[in-house]
Amino acid sequence: MASNPIVIVGSINMERAVGTPYIHVGDQTVSGRDFAAIPGDKGATQAVAIARLGEPAVLIGRVGADSVGEALLTGLKANGVDCTWIRSTPGAAGGTATVAAPDHDENAITPAGGANLEVTPADVDAAEEAIRTAKVCLLQLEIPFETVAHAIDVCHRHGVETILDTAPLPQDGLPDSLFRVEVLSSNETQASQLTGLSAAKSPQAVAAALSKRGCRSVVLKLGQHGAYVFSPEGESAVPGFAVTVVDTTAAGDAFTAALAVARNWGWKLTEAIRFANAAGALACTRRGAQSSMPTLSEVETLLAGQP
Repeated sequence: MASNPIVIVGSINMERAVGTPYIHVGDQTVSGRDFAAIPGDKGATQAVAIARLGEPAVLIGRVGADSVGEALLTGLKANGVDCTWIRSTPGAAGGTATVAAPDHDENAITPAGGANLEVTPADVDAAEEAIRTAKVCLLQLEIPFETVAHAIDVCHRHGVETILDTAPLPQDGLPDSLFRVEVLSSNETQASQLTGLSAAKSPQAVAAALSKRGCRSVVLKLGQHGAYVFSPEGESAVPGFAVTVVDTTAAGDAFTAALAVARNWGWKLTEAIRFANAAGALACTRRGAQSSMPTLSEVETLLAGQP
């Protein structure tokens, strides 16, 4: 297996999760139950997931210059993430995300960027040597789009494969500059919003429409149904894994991180997606974000049990 680092350019925050019987609508108050402050956000959680799967993870981002920022850095380092290129930002609040975790439905997550909104192209340039030594770079949409686009440019300059997780997706969609990636990873809701088509009814049509925006390959995350892959290698539906679902908060992050790991090993997309499906399924079996990320042995065990 490769020893090249996987670079993640992304967000870092503290998630504040409340258990609730259901997601409220309109002018309604719902009594919550358990509360927890949990290190999370997509960039940080994907970095932890990569490290748990045994690959070197280098995270580029920012935290607030406060006790929360210190706690986030401590947690990342404890999980084996290289934090060399994470900057503490005086005067900026740390990123946060409010998570409503219902008993029998998908989570509702509302992030507040804080220091994540201060990640600049210059931060990417400062870490260019780390990017140059990588094979794969993971990107998300919780830092400024200008910085994401610049990171894509730097990666392409050094022949590094880029994977963009299209979350959180703004209502007005994405600029074309962000579609210039090797792999675009979207869930059903995001893909439907980007194309105006139903990913549940016609994943092939949705993936084909997304590929016309400029990305080389498209991966549609279909929850319990697995994923759909559309690429020059071919297209196919890759089934998911049946597990007892406890919390779906970070299933998508586990999936995308595992996809990056498998690509770092040189696997073809369809093979990589099955590995990613297993990681995403395992993340659903326990609560939390970073704490729910599976280890390599756990993923291998699940795969071995369902050939």
